[in-house]
Amino acid sequence: MDTVFTNRSHGGTQGVYTHQSSATGTAMTFSVFVPDHAEGAQLPVLWFLSGLTCTYANVTEKGEYRAACAKAGIIFIAPDTSPRGDAVPDDDGYDFGKGAGFYVDATQAPWAANFRMRTYIEEELPALIAAQFPVADMARQGITGHSMGGHGALTIGLRNPGRYRSVSAFSPIVSPLNCPWGEKALGGYLGPDKAAWREYDACSLIEHGARLSDLLVDQGEADNFLHEQLKTGLLVMACRKAGIPAAIRMQPGYDHSYYFISTFMADHVAWHAERLIA
Repeated sequence: MDTVFTNRSHGGTQGVYTHQSSATGTAMTFSVFVPDHAEGAQLPVLWFLSGLTCTYANVTEKGEYRAACAKAGIIFIAPDTSPRGDAVPDDDGYDFGKGAGFYVDATQAPWAANFRMRTYIEEELPALIAAQFPVADMARQGITGHSMGGHGALTIGLRNPGRYRSVSAFSPIVSPLNCPWGEKALGGYLGPDKAAWREYDACSLIEHGARLSDLLVDQGEADNFLHEQLKTGLLVMACRKAGIPAAIRMQPGYDHSYYFISTFMADHVAWHAERLIA
């Protein structure tokens, strides 16, 4: 792991780091904010998965999480959304290829060689964090994300219930099986058999028995992707049917942007802190 830069901020250290990933076969860059802490202390970890077209930098620069994380004593980690580099295959659209890994392990050529973001997020990067950041308490992890990253947070949390004590999301894609973004991404990465898509669909995972102890979701009512792509109502129905305690909050006047995310970021950090800090 190499350090790109570190900066002091809000009583902590914001760093950006790069390493060579065995999962993606490329260099990967991520950011980590570590609050000041006593020597020998261990702090819980909150993962943030970003959305379409984003890198680690979007939330790092615009998410406004550092003050809340410093106050709560929580490490904040923001990975990239896909492999990068000239040798990585790409697509002309913004919603597939680079910047749009959808947190899946692709099985179809030419994507399967590099687009293994599920393995990267669930296995490789946590192992690297545990090795390189002794302050990180990997027994106390939470996960959140935005849009495509909200989809990632929900599905990863549902598939790994013993790992994450807390799961939340901003404007998540709740059912890729039932929206154009998901149909394009999962069809391209996984092939036409929709049975293979179900482990990457939050509503389908819930329908087939996956559970969370509780859930926090914020969704802007003025989000122009709400009705065609995000379909928050499907998650409301799935949680209600499964008996999952879910605070799914529709926020009047807010859109899909980081103006929205940054407004409610401190709420999410505090909500995770209640579940991560004993």
